[in-house]
Formats: sequence, C-alpha cells, structure tokens
Amino acid sequence: MADLLLDQIDRRAIKGEKIPHAEKIFSIFEEHTEWIKKGKAGVLVELGVRVSILEDQHGFILNHIVMENKTDDKVAVEIVTIAKEKFPNISSCSFDKGYYSPTNRKELSEILDTVVMPKKGKLNKSDAELEKSDEFVRIRKKHSGVESAINALENHGLDICPDHGIDGFKRYVSLGILARNIQKIGQLIQKKEQKKQRRKIKIQETWNQKKAA
Repeated sequence: MADLLLDQIDRRAIKGEKIPHAEKIFSIFEEHTEWIKKGKAGVLVELGVRVSILEDQHGFILNHIVMENKTDDKVAVEIVTIAKEKFPNISSCSFDKGYYSPTNRKELSEILDTVVMPKKGKLNKSDAELEKSDEFVRIRKKHSGVESAINALENHGLDICPDHGIDGFKRYVSLGILARNIQKIGQLIQKKEQKKQRRKIKIQETWNQKKAA
C-alpha cells in the first residue's frame, strides 16, 4: 500500500499525470473506502462505502446490500429479489431516482405488482402518466419513511464503522441493522404496554366514577 501511494504521489505531483479514478487511494487504513458523490445540499463528497436498505411498511429492514464499487441502479433488482425469496408477500416497492433504469423497471415489474421507480430527467407522456397515477403517488408518499430508518441507523452508530477491513465493515452494518430491527420490536412492545396501561387507567377511572355516583 505504501509503495502504491508513493508511486501515485510521484506520478501526480512530479510527473503531472492524471490518476484514473479506479486507481486512486482514498484511505491508507481502509482500502475499501470509496469516493461518494450523493448530491446532498452542501456536501460535495463523502468517503465510505454505500449501503442500500429495503424497509417494509412497518419500519423493519428486510434486506441490505453493501455496495462495493456499485451504484444504486446496479443493486435494485438484486435487493428486491433476495427479499422476495424470504418474504414472498412483497408486492410493491418504492425507489429513489438513482435506482432507475429501463431494465430495472422492466425486471422488477415481472416480480412485483407495483414498481414505484421515478425516472431521471425529462419524462415522456407515458412516464408522466405513470408517475401521476393514484397508486404511484400513494406509494411514493410513504417512501420518506425510509429516511427515518437511515437516520436511526446513523444516530445509533452506523455513521462511523469502528471495525476494520471490508469484512469487518459488512459485519458491523449487519449487526447495526439487526439492532435497529430489535429496537423496532421493543418500540412496538412498549406502545402495546402503554396502550394496555392507559386502558386499565380508563377502566379504573370509569369504575371510580360509578362508585362515587
């Protein structure tokens, strides 16, 4: 790694060469680190590895893919296909624009009833009609829910990986997602218990009122 880095410094700084992106080193400690341009406001670039997640309507993460040298459009079919094998009842899925490609939409339409995959760029007449349809709009409105899952993962430690190597990264991501799902179960149990307690209090208050009368 040191020799490779020194060679690139010599080529870039001394010889004035332009280093091909695929050859660039972004971390001497974690070789799998990638240069990520996500188009976020105020954030030109991030360093790390992309992770794609698939969340259901209840907030549970059904599948994830650590995207080594891949972009969103390269994992769209894979992430749904694997999840569909484990959860056959999946009938629809909503994606960000980055996942769009004509091939992805076509292949996913063969295994899902509804594919909500906004097209990049200018829409033709048929695409515009599709994206204005009631079903497309209805499912698309629920898409923002996945942002809360992403924020929860980041807030609970998945913004920085303390493990080492790509295998350690994958392990840490998997454990983080498992922890998020367990937390979600805990939230549901807590809500159920709170509802039960409120019901008990209401019954007791009603009983006390009847006794007082």
